Amino acid sequence: MHRSGSRPQLDLSKAAIQGNFEVKDPTILLPNQSDDISHLALDIGGSLIKLVYFSRHEDQSIDDKRKKTIKERLGISNGNRRSYPILGGRLHFVKFETTKISECLDFIHSKQLHRGVDSCHWNPGVQANDNAVIKATGGGAYKFADLFKERLGVSLDKEDEMDCLVAGANFLLKAIRHEAFTHMEGQKEFVQIDTNDLFPYLLVNIGSGVSMIKVDGDGKFERVSGTNVGGGTYWGLGRLLTKCKSFDELLELSQRGDNGTIDMLVGDIYGGMDYSKIGLSASTIASSFGKTISDKKELADYRPEDISLSLLRMISYNIGQISYLNALRFGLKRIFFGGFFIRGHAYTMDTISFAVQFWSKGEAQAMFLRHEGFLGALGAFMSYEKHGLDDLMVHQLVERFPMGAPYTGGRIHGPPLGDLNEKASEARVCLLLLEMPLPLSNTVYIANYLN
Repeated sequence: MHRSGSRPQLDLSKAAIQGNFEVKDPTILLPNQSDDISHLALDIGGSLIKLVYFSRHEDQSIDDKRKKTIKERLGISNGNRRSYPILGGRLHFVKFETTKISECLDFIHSKQLHRGVDSCHWNPGVQANDNAVIKATGGGAYKFADLFKERLGVSLDKEDEMDCLVAGANFLLKAIRHEAFTHMEGQKEFVQIDTNDLFPYLLVNIGSGVSMIKVDGDGKFERVSGTNVGGGTYWGLGRLLTKCKSFDELLELSQRGDNGTIDMLVGDIYGGMDYSKIGLSASTIASSFGKTISDKKELADYRPEDISLSLLRMISYNIGQISYLNALRFGLKRIFFGGFFIRGHAYTMDTISFAVQFWSKGEAQAMFLRHEGFLGALGAFMSYEKHGLDDLMVHQLVERFPMGAPYTGGRIHGPPLGDLNEKASEARVCLLLLEMPLPLSNTVYIANYLN
């Protein structure tokens, strides 16, 4: 059975961020979503696993729904054109450390996210269908494929990492207001994006390493540069030098640090003075960690807070400078930074912004994204529609409700209709049934039941 080409899948109209401007990784409302959609996509990186999943919300009670007529429920109007029930829903964003993948798997299982739209919501005890798939990107999609099959009974359908990064960024920039912003000297300002003038731009994704991608349109991009000095560098060196147990702990340390005890500053070289002739202030870093050369100290003599801040500034400056040089190379004025290195951390964004402003002499601007760490996962989520894998879920429903199967009085090769009312997208299942060549009496039964 094939779905109608006009049948809606992912409806992004009037998508909007939920929550105030300071909430990290806020949920995205999809108020006009009128079809069940695949529930979960992942970006499994070297350091972090990022999840995007959909939850449907309904404002009406089950009893209210049962009072509607079959025509209202299924949206059947004159001419037999169907407009599907408005379900609405939200996109949620969750992350786990890759080393704690068992926690991630437990989370997916606890919410039954791996069951998808064919879902065994009818009977939570039923094992997931052997054909069930989850879209995934990142190196871990290959590394952990067997583990997902073993623990959850699902296959990981792998999407190209760069394709997903760009698709996720384009979605956010084109569909979501108050997504992009600048951050300079502690001040956040949201940027209104003209979608007709979005391209080209430079996307700098800072994960364990850094990729710099010139984006010319939907599906049109080129990775033009990158650096191996990224979030993994900060976390790895930070763990060795400070004994911190997590990235967030390391970031928190930096907020109490003074890098001037470790970094050699311009003022250290010029007797506390600026080098005004070339535009360098006394507080400009001349050499990261340079002061440790002349200090007769051991590692234990330095404060972990100062080490963390020095590392953060070194890596952030480096990324900001390389990003601007690549933007200059291609004549790009807009640079968007994403990736979980940033974490919405004010000092990190200020440092990157300063580097871009300094090297561009104010001609280029660093911009950031509120869902910075979930670009790849969002792109993987969007790829369900691109590849039509939702058809697989319909196929699985058809297996439960075979063509021409006679109604036997209590079940139609699957869950009771009463359970469907309460635990599944009832209208969608009934649409599938009405599209099949069932005996007339069966169709009449379903219509009467819904009324």
